[in-house]
Amino acid sequence: MTARLRWGILATGGIARLFTSDLVDNGFDVRAVGSRSIDSARAFAADFGIPTAYGSYAELYADPEVDVIYVATPHPWHAETAIAAIEAGKHVLIEKPITLTQGEARLVADAARDRGVLALEAMWTRYLPHMVRLRELIAEGALGEVRSMQADHTQKLSDDPAHRLNALELGGGALLDLGIYPISFAWDLFGEPAVIQSTAVFKPTGADAGIAVQLGYADGRIASTFSASDARGPNRAVVMGTDARAELDGVWYTPTTLRLVGHDDVVIEEFRADVNGRGMHYQAEALERLVSEGRVDGGDVLSTAESVAIMGTLDRVRREIGLRYPGEA
Repeated sequence: MTARLRWGILATGGIARLFTSDLVDNGFDVRAVGSRSIDSARAFAADFGIPTAYGSYAELYADPEVDVIYVATPHPWHAETAIAAIEAGKHVLIEKPITLTQGEARLVADAARDRGVLALEAMWTRYLPHMVRLRELIAEGALGEVRSMQADHTQKLSDDPAHRLNALELGGGALLDLGIYPISFAWDLFGEPAVIQSTAVFKPTGADAGIAVQLGYADGRIASTFSASDARGPNRAVVMGTDARAELDGVWYTPTTLRLVGHDDVVIEEFRADVNGRGMHYQAEALERLVSEGRVDGGDVLSTAESVAIMGTLDRVRREIGLRYPGEA
């Protein structure tokens, strides 16, 4: 057992509620919440039994009873708020994507390195038990030579032009909110792609509504992803090898069933773990372990450097489809 860190929650939106629920239900020490609205912070604190509520982010940064801050602001403020927390000496777990652009991600990584703290992207799905088992099966050679993967992340979300997902000034669009999941999954399996091919459709606001990304690798492997915010699909994934395939049921990026299936369609293994809640706490456990071990590089499952590199892939995809955010050079 590692010593429990004391958590602070920065911002009180829907993703913060999901994460905090998993922390509280799994015995983590959540000490404080900070919001730009004291009423919002107090309501959030009351809902989760959090001792301290702040009406500003600065007060949360300064709290000596907080060791690590979960950054749950909209994408354009990830870098600013994470760096402020880092400069206050806090470790940070930053909602995905880690920042809006690769340039911002580098600033966060540099700040964390200089301060000697951990900056980790909250790609919590990598830490789920079925994802751990998938990596084990691949390492054991159970799939043979892995040749390809396919994954989608598709939701029927709000069409309101003012909704965060549809507002470019808030980093809206399917790519950063949804596409980050399968693209990070491809990076987890295959690393950095050599070739990127993308196509997208857009909403009237200019935000991407649907985006297909194919990643090619020097050894011939292929990763195919599709993400959309205007229609819900099966949200399944498959990893194909020369000896077998791994099927991940919907919703593949949450706790679900993993099957190892032979080319004769016979199920060789079926795996599903009993998960308490959504499973976001597994990454929190990993963060606490990394800190106890003095690992401020992010560790082997998802290093800070890899998160920076993945932002480079997302930047390349955006250039290819012609998507720019307000204020970008």
